[in-house]
Amino acid sequence: MSLRSTGSDQIPAATLAVARAAFPKGSLAIRIRDALGVLFQDRDFAAAFSARGRPALSPARLALVSILQFGEGLSDRQAAEAVRARIDWKYALGLELTDAGFDYSVLSEFRARLIAGSLEQSLLDTILDRAVTAGLLRAGGRQRTDSTHVLMAMRTMNRLEQVHETVRAALNALAAAAPDWLLAQAEPGWFERYEARVEDYRLPKSKAERIHFGHEIGADGNGVLCAVYSQAAPGWLRDIPAVQTLRHVWIQQYVTIDNQLRWLTSDEQPPGTIRQISPYDGDARSGTKRDSHWDGYKVHLTETCDTDAPHLITNVITAPSPGSDYEATDQVQEALASRGLTPAVHLADKGYMSAHNLARADRRGIELLGPMMPDNAWQNAEGNGFAVNDFAIDWDNRAMTCPTGATSLPWANETDQGGTPVIRVRFSMRDCKACLSRDLCTRGAKGRRITLRPQQEHEALQRARQRQSTDQWQQRYAHRAGVEGTIAQGVKGFGLRRSRYRGTAKTHLQHLLIAAAMNLTRLDAWLTGTPLAPTRTSHFAALLPAA
Repeated sequence: MSLRSTGSDQIPAATLAVARAAFPKGSLAIRIRDALGVLFQDRDFAAAFSARGRPALSPARLALVSILQFGEGLSDRQAAEAVRARIDWKYALGLELTDAGFDYSVLSEFRARLIAGSLEQSLLDTILDRAVTAGLLRAGGRQRTDSTHVLMAMRTMNRLEQVHETVRAALNALAAAAPDWLLAQAEPGWFERYEARVEDYRLPKSKAERIHFGHEIGADGNGVLCAVYSQAAPGWLRDIPAVQTLRHVWIQQYVTIDNQLRWLTSDEQPPGTIRQISPYDGDARSGTKRDSHWDGYKVHLTETCDTDAPHLITNVITAPSPGSDYEATDQVQEALASRGLTPAVHLADKGYMSAHNLARADRRGIELLGPMMPDNAWQNAEGNGFAVNDFAIDWDNRAMTCPTGATSLPWANETDQGGTPVIRVRFSMRDCKACLSRDLCTRGAKGRRITLRPQQEHEALQRARQRQSTDQWQQRYAHRAGVEGTIAQGVKGFGLRRSRYRGTAKTHLQHLLIAAAMNLTRLDAWLTGTPLAPTRTSHFAALLPAA
């Protein structure tokens, strides 16, 4: 499909008159159009269309429709109906009253084109650019980041349901692609076991019967794979996504020893970062945070939080569920710097903090403000021993001196289990054994061992730990709490915590559309003077006397 000109950006006179009469005080769509004008231009989406072909609907209008859709939590069918029936939407889109709209399937195709053309980020960036032009967004100031879990679009399955559905999905894909070939390969029992979706209540009840059924499914899956990968099978069958998923899941769930197939136990499975949990969403992973467990993704939101401007979402990251928050810190700051929105202070909770992230933020001119993990060595815990801070460090000569005057042996540069560079420092066993203060320093049979971060990270870590014990730091850090309200707004008002789609790319596009819709809502509230909602207090909590 190719682009075509949509004509004038002016609102038709009839649409203007009817909208003013129907909405004398305006609506969000009307006020945003009046304040920001035409948000998107068709030329901005040229990369998603070819130079020749059937003319496409205006991608600029479809982009705005998609944002308004998520702003009101509408399905594709409901959004297409709103374009036909809503006067305020016609006003925002600059459409004639007689415009018949489009079929709802256009929105799904448009989302696919955005992802194929890598244009999804532009939806949020365009709104942020308008806010910058209007003087409502600037670099510097404060920004804060937090994350929440996102449930995948598919239902959660237990392991037995998963392997069964993986075989069934592969058989259905092969039946659609090569029905005659599959009919010649299928075993009689396959039709009985995989003609319908398995449900937990239909599965065997006892543990032994379930394990036996799991091995039976494993043999069926092996049969499908052996048939597909045989020399007599068409080679292109192996490239079918459902077949590839079957192969990956079987590597993760089964092992063959001495020609005997065995279903792996839960403890023998690969880590959650790579373990597939659904045959219908290959990107979703299992996540755990304290007592919460979910299947899907994690989303990181970053927003401004200065008091003299609206709080706008400036960055969105959709990540695998098992990913650590501290891995996202550098990504957030890099993305903000690339858009010219580098904050002076970046507020985050303990999960985003590390010595490495502190040092990287310092080099960018950003103050990363958040609580650091304490030094958990027993000397600090008991408050009666020689902690790392009690040792003098000579970085130039690569030496440490203990409180009693002993000097360390030569340092060793190594990496820890996570691949992070560290410095291993040890003291002579002879010095430690003869030391009268040994009980205050080490309880090991050998000399004192200390692990240090590189100098810049170590010094940044020590400064941060010292600052966070002050009242001034606590007052500054209190500004981070507001991001919890942003998460709550996204979850309750915009469906942030459940993906509508399958896969990371489409889920990330959904999160960008939600962020864009939240920004329009917040810009509208700022322009109309609507104050931020106060923190809610229950009736019972209100009975507590003031201190």
